[in-house]
Amino acid sequence: MTLDRIMREEARLIILRLLNEQSNGKLASSMIQSTLDEMFGISRTREWVHQELRFLADVGAVRLTPATTIVIAEITRQGVDHVERRAVLEGVKRPSATEA
Repeated sequence: MTLDRIMREEARLIILRLLNEQSNGKLASSMIQSTLDEMFGISRTREWVHQELRFLADVGAVRLTPATTIVIAEITRQGVDHVERRAVLEGVKRPSATEA
């Protein structure tokens, strides 16, 4: 497994957790990008974050709504189930039992 793949899978889990922590289950991609950078040391472009959000949408973990130059991501039931260890999404790091 490459370092890039490991980082992407980790970032996808972090994104799902961030969304799951929100009372409405939504965040703007700009907020996700800055949180990945400031709290987790994953410093990537907005386009990279958008790619990861599209991946999560493709596996049914989030719904995306374009809003000018950003995207609003909203976690779905499948995304919540992954974060809470009730389901497994291929390509997204699985949370450990202590993290769930």
